[in-house]
Amino acid sequence: MNQQTLILIKPDGLKKSLTGNVLTRLSETKLDIVASKIVKVSRELAEQHYIMLKDKPFFDELLKYLMGEYHKKKVMALVYWGDDAIKKVRQICGSTNPEEADPVSIRGAYGRITTKGVYENIIHASANEAEAEREIKLWFQPDDVIIDMYPSKIVKDKCERRIWA
Repeated sequence: MNQQTLILIKPDGLKKSLTGNVLTRLSETKLDIVASKIVKVSRELAEQHYIMLKDKPFFDELLKYLMGEYHKKKVMALVYWGDDAIKKVRQICGSTNPEEADPVSIRGAYGRITTKGVYENIIHASANEAEAEREIKLWFQPDDVIIDMYPSKIVKDKCERRIWA
């Protein structure tokens, strides 16, 4: 079954020049990249991305981490698409906690936990189909993606563009 998943190479991954290493590992999935961009993450975007963790004591540190306050102020956002995409990507990424991740996984090889308890785990990957849809729609507009994966509509304001339906 074809699926899509959001992947973020986080600011620590970009600062450590691990983009090539991460993309090489992800290529093992044989999935297609259908969207990609570099994003300067606003506080609003970070809050929306991690909305499910808003009540956690580490929430503010997590936002600062994703916004690049500790590293480079950018994230590489990608959408991978293909057969069983979510499972394949999450296997290569490894456990969210870098200390528990398989040493050959991306997080096991490159991640760390800061003294403040933030998991600097290099990469984010959607956990399930509902999360993937929410996250992809948060990070990308329909015209940013080269396949039609979700319903969209055309709106006319100052210029005609597509938005998520």
